[in-house]
Amino acid sequence: MGKHQKHTKLKLRDNDNFAPNEIAFVGTKCGIISNLVNEVSKKLTDYKLAYFDASHSKEKEKLNIETYTFHPKGTAEVSINTVLNKFNQRIQFSQYDFVFINGNHYQGTKQILILDKDKEASVLKRLDQLNNIQFVIKLTDDVEFFEFLEEKNPQIKNLQCYAIHETDKISRHIENLIKEKIAPIQGLVLAGGKSVRMGTDKGTLQFYGKNQRDVAIELLEKNNLKTYLSVRSSQEIKIEHKITDKFIGLGPFGAICSAFQENPNVAWLVIATDVPFINNNVIQLLLKHRNPSKAATAIKGKGKQFPEPLITIWEPKSYTLLLNYLAQGYSCPRKVLINSDIKIIEVEDNLIRNINTPEEFKAAHKEIND
Repeated sequence: MGKHQKHTKLKLRDNDNFAPNEIAFVGTKCGIISNLVNEVSKKLTDYKLAYFDASHSKEKEKLNIETYTFHPKGTAEVSINTVLNKFNQRIQFSQYDFVFINGNHYQGTKQILILDKDKEASVLKRLDQLNNIQFVIKLTDDVEFFEFLEEKNPQIKNLQCYAIHETDKISRHIENLIKEKIAPIQGLVLAGGKSVRMGTDKGTLQFYGKNQRDVAIELLEKNNLKTYLSVRSSQEIKIEHKITDKFIGLGPFGAICSAFQENPNVAWLVIATDVPFINNNVIQLLLKHRNPSKAATAIKGKGKQFPEPLITIWEPKSYTLLLNYLAQGYSCPRKVLINSDIKIIEVEDNLIRNINTPEEFKAAHKEIND
């Protein structure tokens, strides 16, 4: 008998220990580490960064009440009862592009070794944690590699090495580590709607002499995006790349979540099939101005109040947000965009017009083919 498996096998998000992308500083005093993190963060203001440290307080106090102090300028101080648990931290840190870790206390998947001649014993104690050193920082010019480091990793002297004051170079190297993990983009064409007002499947409407869903797929594929068709399980559509709704009855919101369940490690460029005036320029504009540090990059009509969630690049970090809204009973992707940190690109309203009724179809068809 095969092994009994209770749980559905899902594709896991590509996480480090505590965050999607993290690095631990190992080898020197905590104060030097926190100062360096502070200096580097000033040079990487385009990214969402966090620093993960341990309390150095001797007192361990249980709070009777947990406090959240919000500042009107948009910051908050939080004091809560919580224990470290990597699964909870991965949710907590899901919105960050990079998390710095004080490696004196916690182990990061990637490391930066700071060579400090006073800390040889401390580094020896953490030798097993130094399994993925990205580069080395020398605290003083005269510091040498400890013998045990070369024994464990004979190539260590070939690693890039900086002086502690070279914060520009250190920051650039870290920025490259952030950029390395920017998710690739795949396309998602929404063809699973019920098209109630149209009375016929909107994906099969022909504005350009072929099914609009095929036109939309070609538009994305022309931009080198591997593209999937999002469908309901009851739809008989023979196509190699399709994603069947796993989140049932939630419309486009469910389609986006189903795509992330299929692959949580890519950004999804989502387009509907009822926007026939979208052209290659709009898609290229979206791709060119994509900001992977935001939850999404969305198109908005210049005369419209809100962004258009069905012409949007949804980043991997948005999956957590979508599920959080779903847990509160909301299944409107626009509500998620409006209340999240997103990049908005404005275009002429006409380019993103929705076609929902037979009358609108006739008018649009005439406009396109005259």
